[in-house]
Amino acid sequence: MKAENLSIGTDFLLLGLFQHGRMDTFLFAAIAVLFTAALTSNIVLILLIQLDSGLHTPMYFLLSQLSCIDMLYISTTVPKMAVNFLTNSMNITFLGCEIQTFVFLAIGGTEALLLGLMSYDRYVAICHPLHYPILMTRRICWLMVSCAWTSSSINGFIHTLYVFQLPFCSSRLINHFFCEVPSLLPLVCQDTARYEYTVLLSGLVILLIPFLAILASYARVLTVVFRMSSGQGQKKAVSTCSSHLIVASLFYTTSLSTYTRPHSLRSPEQDKVVAVFYTIVTPLLNPFIYSLRNKEVMGAMRRQLGQCVFAHKI
Repeated sequence: MKAENLSIGTDFLLLGLFQHGRMDTFLFAAIAVLFTAALTSNIVLILLIQLDSGLHTPMYFLLSQLSCIDMLYISTTVPKMAVNFLTNSMNITFLGCEIQTFVFLAIGGTEALLLGLMSYDRYVAICHPLHYPILMTRRICWLMVSCAWTSSSINGFIHTLYVFQLPFCSSRLINHFFCEVPSLLPLVCQDTARYEYTVLLSGLVILLIPFLAILASYARVLTVVFRMSSGQGQKKAVSTCSSHLIVASLFYTTSLSTYTRPHSLRSPEQDKVVAVFYTIVTPLLNPFIYSLRNKEVMGAMRRQLGQCVFAHKI
């Protein structure tokens, strides 16, 4: 196949998640509902954390940052997919694809690192409660978030810069519903085996290491929790940690499946299904898991609703 370097003015074609059958229209409507629910629930959680003074703690500060990331994360892929479906178009410009790839990598990496940092917060709170006010100040929390954003943005910039200077073949059809590094590599007209090892290494550092840190932290947390004499304290700690583990397991396992699988074991259809979980399902589930399973959040919601009702009556 003859190779050609795509210019900035040359479009890619996204095959998408749906075609235009009756079932695909139903699935598109379902995705649109999930997208709206994800945005709404994350906005509500952020506002609740801002308005209720009882939630002005490091744990909920990090949770509000996670909600902000989730809104950006799901907005990186779904709107473009919706526009293409509604206009019966598959086009995405070279520059648009480049921007989407960078933003997706930067935000996804930040979420991966932030989930790991949230486990550290719970580890310190439960295993070293006397040192918690010193080890988890607001300044340290901002530093943690800033480091997560900076490191993942640098990683995303390097990968995006490298991939988009490679020679692409005359085929411009991306068999995916958004621009992602693994889905772009089959279009490259040169051997990418060495670069795929770099993608694997990045995936292990940004995804696997935080996930292992979470498992190690909670193994230690559970050891301390089951030594507690207070049954109420055990229940609260286990509830908080289990919520985080549910979110983390879904996000990390699906992301690792995409970024660490060998090319020979990949299939575009499987990649699309897996991508739905870490791009759409996880941002939707995060606020519900953290709120519905958390008595402090539910209590804050009742207080805010009560204040609204009282103010309306006055």
